[in-house]
Amino acid sequence: MRFIKYLFLAVVALVLVLLALANREPVTLTVLPDNLAEWVNWNFIVTLPLFLVILGGIVAGLLIGFVWEWFREHRQRAEAKAQRRERDRLAREVAQLRGQKRESQDDVLALVE
Repeated sequence: MRFIKYLFLAVVALVLVLLALANREPVTLTVLPDNLAEWVNWNFIVTLPLFLVILGGIVAGLLIGFVWEWFREHRQRAEAKAQRRERDRLAREVAQLRGQKRESQDDVLALVE
């Protein structure tokens, strides 16, 4: 299984290197369209190789997806936490009741158990 994992990672690395080599042309990214930039009198422009734009988009998409999923699962995590608290409370109550039961018994009967 470990061999398959390393083989998969090697194939992914090879694809990423080939993607970077095939897309080295510089592209210009702007924050605002030209008309809006003239009206606001501000625009951020950066020139990057195309493969960085592609890989940055993939990374940004993964991060957005992870954060979205974390927020979506909040209800399940909160419910699990409440159930854990209830389980611990009930376990403490059972331990307390067993202690009370043993205190009321005879010493000889407590030794038998």
